[in-house]
Amino acid sequence: MAAAMENENIIRLSVFLGLLILFSALEFVIPRRTMPGSKPKRVLANLSLVVMSSIAVKVLLFTTTGLFAIWVAENDLALLGFQTPFLLAIVLLDLIIYWQHRIFHVVPMFWRLHKVHHSDNAIDASTALRFHPVEIVLSILVKFAAIIVFGIPVLAIVVFEILLNATALFNHSNIKVPFDSILRLFIVTPDMHRVHHSVIPTETNSNYGFNVPWWDRIFGSYVAQPERGHQDMKIGLSQYEGGETSLLKLLLMPFKRSP
Repeated sequence: MAAAMENENIIRLSVFLGLLILFSALEFVIPRRTMPGSKPKRVLANLSLVVMSSIAVKVLLFTTTGLFAIWVAENDLALLGFQTPFLLAIVLLDLIIYWQHRIFHVVPMFWRLHKVHHSDNAIDASTALRFHPVEIVLSILVKFAAIIVFGIPVLAIVVFEILLNATALFNHSNIKVPFDSILRLFIVTPDMHRVHHSVIPTETNSNYGFNVPWWDRIFGSYVAQPERGHQDMKIGLSQYEGGETSLLKLLLMPFKRSP
């Protein structure tokens, strides 16, 4: 375990890059939808955002969620006084991320950050990287709070982070997935999550889950299919109909008046 933690960043980066390459390649082989133009600019903007987010985390937080979990455990700081069991901890983290995502759609201050993600006028694996650095920092702080409150064990937080990255890349990818109606009973599929990126507000405010689809069904935020169908649906936000590919504009977007 200690050896794995020493290489936490390498392990997570390797899985992340491997899956990004895999899903990006599959998008050429088995695409689900026809993508709009300027894909290289979109992808470059999305990749630039994830680099900026990584820098922001290192500068502002100085640590990873895994190392933070070790520190909490070694200093017996869990508020509950014990560590949450491994599987329960992963389920709990997934529930917390579901509600974090939902709150970021409801609270105007947080939506200003999260709309950077939704301002993409297409959806593919690179869209999973398109988050404002401040939102990423806040998300990690939410996980820090969960670790302290619930005593999340280090193995659970590392496994959860890998799963979250993997499923986000998968369900944002523009690929045809067979047996979607069956798979979406157990995991959030691309067709299920694509609804969340619709320009229609009732669809944008649905299907918040990243890993498992159950929270949306339990809490009434599940929409099975887009109103206009997957081929004809419009992706993004109406005020950013052409999408946004400028890194500077994406970084400043939360702090500007909406067009």
